[in-house]
Amino acid sequence: MIKKAIFGGTFDPIHNGHLHVAFKALYNLNLEEIIFMPSGNPPHKIGRKITDSSIRYELIKMAIREEKRFAISDYEINNKELSYTYKTLAYYKEKEPNTEWYFLTGSDCLMELDTWKSVDKIFSLCKFVVFNRPGYKIQDFLAQKDRVEKQYNSKVLYLDMPVLDISSTNIKEAIRNHENISYLMPAGVYNTILQLGLYND
Repeated sequence: MIKKAIFGGTFDPIHNGHLHVAFKALYNLNLEEIIFMPSGNPPHKIGRKITDSSIRYELIKMAIREEKRFAISDYEINNKELSYTYKTLAYYKEKEPNTEWYFLTGSDCLMELDTWKSVDKIFSLCKFVVFNRPGYKIQDFLAQKDRVEKQYNSKVLYLDMPVLDISSTNIKEAIRNHENISYLMPAGVYNTILQLGLYND
C-alpha cells in the first residue's frame, strides 16, 4: 500500500525547520510522498494576522521544488469555509482510498488537540504523527501523548528527531528588526520575502 502524509500548518513563512521535519518523516516512516497543506482559514487563528494564502503557497512551492517526493495542495486555501483537519483527511481518503494516510503536526497542536473538531474522525482517517517543537519539554509532550492515546483509544506516532530551534514567529520578529536570517530558510524564499517587504510591520 502507498503511504503518504499531509503536513498541515500556516507556514507563515515556511523555513528550514519545516523541511527538516518533512525529510525526517519521509525517511523514518518510509513515505512515498509528503503533501504540504497550507491552511486557508484556520479556526484557531481567527482574528490573527496571516499572510495572504497565495503568497504562502508560492513560498512553499519555491522551498520544495527540488524534492520530487514533496508536493503542495491548495485544497484548504481554495475552500472558503473554516479549515478543519478531519474534512481535509476525509477528502483525501475518498480521493485515494487505497493510500495509507498519515497526518504530520507539531507538539503545540497535540497540546491543544481537545479544541479540534471531530478528533475521533481524524484518528479513524489517518495515522497521527507528532514531532516536538521548540519551547516544549519532552516529558510534558510525552505525557500529553499518553493522555491523548488513552482518551481516544488511538495511537499517536512520535517522530523522534533533533529539534531545530526555528519558528515562524521568531523569523518574523527578526525580519522586523532587520536581522539577516537567510540561513534559516531556502535562499529563494528569503529573497522573495525581502523583495515583497513581508513581515516588516
